[in-house]
Amino acid sequence: MRAVITTTAPSAPLPMNAVWRTIRGYVLWQYERGTLHYDIMVTLILIFIFFSPRVIDFNDKPIARNSHPTDVVVTTDGEGRLLYQVAASSISAGDDRSTREQLLGIIEPISGAVSIVSYETVTDRKGHVQSYKVTVRRE
Repeated sequence: MRAVITTTAPSAPLPMNAVWRTIRGYVLWQYERGTLHYDIMVTLILIFIFFSPRVIDFNDKPIARNSHPTDVVVTTDGEGRLLYQVAASSISAGDDRSTREQLLGIIEPISGAVSIVSYETVTDRKGHVQSYKVTVRRE
């Protein structure tokens, strides 16, 4: 028996095979750092990160929150006194003594034992009380 040897050159890979091989290399992250394909992969990732929020609606809107859940804002003045701004909705209408007691009831759980030096009402243009500015001193 005689063996027949043919010497035909292997056929060149089809262009589609080369494309799929390249895509497979991207998915499996087979390219070395510093090569053109590595740079293309990183660029594609960055494009996705920065432009997908403009195209895809992720429904991730921020929740509107009250910036001061207790409706009390605390600051200090230069003389070591504490200044509190208490929302008017926290205080029911009444005389001066009743207002001071309610203000102390709100402020003391926050800062401990204090005494009210003075307070004033903050009103809007129509004269409605919006908040109380209370100056206190620690005891």
